[in-house]
Amino acid sequence: MGRLRTIGRRSFLIGSAAVMGGVAFGFYRSARPFVNPNLEMLKSGEVTFNPWVIVNNETCMVIAPHADKGQGVFSAQAALIAEELDVDLDQLQVSFGVPSEAYYNTAMADAFAGFPMYEFSAQAERIRGFARGALRAALPSMGTGGSSAMPDSFDKLRMAGAVARETLKMAASQHSDVPVEQLKTAHGAVQLPDRSELKYTELAGLAGELTPPAFVPLRDKSEWKIIGKPMKRVDIPAKSTGTMQYGIDFETEGMLHATIKVNPRQGGALNGFDTSAAKAMRGVKEIFEITGGIAVVADNTWRAIQAANAVECDWGPASYPSEQADHWATLENAFTEEHANAEARNEGDVEAAPGETVTAEYRSPYVAHAPLEPLNATILVTDERVDIWTGHQVQMFAEGTVAEITGHDAENVHLHNMFIGGSFGHRLEFDYLRQAAEIAVQMKGTPVKMTYSREEDFAHDFPRHITMGRGVGKHQDGKVTSLDVQIAGQSVIASQMGRMGLSLPGPDTQLHEGAWDYPMFNLKNNRVRSYRVTNLAPVSFWRSVGAAPNIFIYDTLLDETIHAAGADPLMERIRLMGHEPSVKVLEAVGEMCSWGGPKIGDKTGRGVAYGFSFGVPVATIVQVTDTGAGIKLDEVWVVADVGTAIDPGNLDNLATGGTVFGLGHAMNCEITYADGMAEQTNYHQHEAMRIWQCPPIHFRVLENMPNVRGFGEPPVPPAAPALGNAIFAATGLRLREMPFNKFVDFV
Repeated sequence: MGRLRTIGRRSFLIGSAAVMGGVAFGFYRSARPFVNPNLEMLKSGEVTFNPWVIVNNETCMVIAPHADKGQGVFSAQAALIAEELDVDLDQLQVSFGVPSEAYYNTAMADAFAGFPMYEFSAQAERIRGFARGALRAALPSMGTGGSSAMPDSFDKLRMAGAVARETLKMAASQHSDVPVEQLKTAHGAVQLPDRSELKYTELAGLAGELTPPAFVPLRDKSEWKIIGKPMKRVDIPAKSTGTMQYGIDFETEGMLHATIKVNPRQGGALNGFDTSAAKAMRGVKEIFEITGGIAVVADNTWRAIQAANAVECDWGPASYPSEQADHWATLENAFTEEHANAEARNEGDVEAAPGETVTAEYRSPYVAHAPLEPLNATILVTDERVDIWTGHQVQMFAEGTVAEITGHDAENVHLHNMFIGGSFGHRLEFDYLRQAAEIAVQMKGTPVKMTYSREEDFAHDFPRHITMGRGVGKHQDGKVTSLDVQIAGQSVIASQMGRMGLSLPGPDTQLHEGAWDYPMFNLKNNRVRSYRVTNLAPVSFWRSVGAAPNIFIYDTLLDETIHAAGADPLMERIRLMGHEPSVKVLEAVGEMCSWGGPKIGDKTGRGVAYGFSFGVPVATIVQVTDTGAGIKLDEVWVVADVGTAIDPGNLDNLATGGTVFGLGHAMNCEITYADGMAEQTNYHQHEAMRIWQCPPIHFRVLENMPNVRGFGEPPVPPAAPALGNAIFAATGLRLREMPFNKFVDFV
């Protein structure tokens, strides 16, 4: 199952070698431990046991290296360490730490191993193991994305806490002459048999003289005190009191402020500019050219933005089609062998399958990331070093990008990673860091905070890729017998890798992600093909990447075929599935809403959809009513299986937020191009769901999958098809193109 075109596993490995720079000695290098980055920064009285735990005579500090964009991973990482370290979350200081190879993320490799993430065969696990080792050897990247933070952290952070705990017990044993076997730990202290305690902070000096054990058995789930229980996130007090410092909040002595104005035709040139009006404006310090545009430096951000707006620029043309209609036309012509990306799945014989036919075409538009915090970075360049204050998801690459601009050696460039006010993939990009570095080089010795205006943030976003799907479904005797799906779009991976100076040597799996691995084992005739175009607008990773548009295509075609067959949408999905954890999420969501079919009265309907992404099966049911004035979203039910629920409360938040995100973008959002420029310049033209439109959302988490999985992205993909299917049930109108507000009003 899941064979990629004719590339097979061998071609995947060859392609991976090309991406990573060679893996011939990967297993040798992967066995070598990375240096603990905390050793160079220890203060007097501090001890570090591994890259994640530092103890001094006042506190325990833990390093949570994965970037936090609001998804709660900062607190979750601390909880994993605290579980085995035996400390309470409110006893810890938590830090993002410094970028280091010690924090490399191998879980990212699982998505590129060429196997669906529900397959755990010996071959699949062997290839995943090779991919992780190769990634560590050739590209030990510290990164956050692809819902990989928890799979990456789950074992190694618990081990870090366990090793630190046992080392502190060894120190307590030496101090008290009590055998280690008689010691216990709780609440940041070692407990002696006489009920006296030695606080970890009291043992730091002695523990620093000991060699930590290489391996400590991890506790059984039945012994967990923190994991699996609703937690008080460590970042919430600061966020609730307005004291949390994001990149945009950063201040330092002597700082100036800057903004940029770059060609709104992505990648286009700056032919000329006139700064005469801007230079005369209050507070303006400098105006100079940067790559593709100009920068203004002023005494505050508002004045910098006002001056930038006053600069008259002559922009060069775009390298992609100027008008949106031409983008769609490019996709319409892409379903040919010339553009073939992969035949990702081909089971049975879709052409010879029996039954009546349903055919349809689906469209998913460009969509902006549009996080609340616009792009920003503060950089100070001196002769000796560079300091960067911003939030980024790929920290070591961020440092390397700035080093290229400033000419400093990479070890003299220091990123101070910060909380991110939303990303959805936006903070995986590097353009804003290059621009901030170009400004800082020309202002050497002065810290400069560069901040995008909201309009610039929209104009220079690399949006979610545009997608077109064509499908043929067949049904006979009340059952779906065949699905044949073709998907055309851009390669997100190739687009972003190109901006990083890298290349994608093989097929892009994200072009068919969510469709090829839809686990319908009982559907005997099932084919998924993808086609790749190269000359459209540059695009980037967007929350759930290929799964969101592809699950909309695949699941809507499935729903149409089920309706034509006269079958029940939920029951037929369950019959076709054959993947037990997925069956259970579908059964559970039906039980939650007391499913009785898609139609409820004359004008109320329910739509069910299913999505499998990032190793997580999710089922969503949306109920809507046609009020006459528009569609009202009445209620939503969501069930997901994450393998292990680390923080059920945060999972509920992610389910709600992800569902709102998916519904809102399906309802209202798109980016369109005219004269090579994005027509949408701010939220009023890219409006997600409004608060009065938001329905009650009910969530249940299951734990039947064998591995722990992240949940930042999986709630998003099923939301759009569930809403579309519900609108069909209520009105009889089948929506095959997003945003839906082109065809219906929402109230």
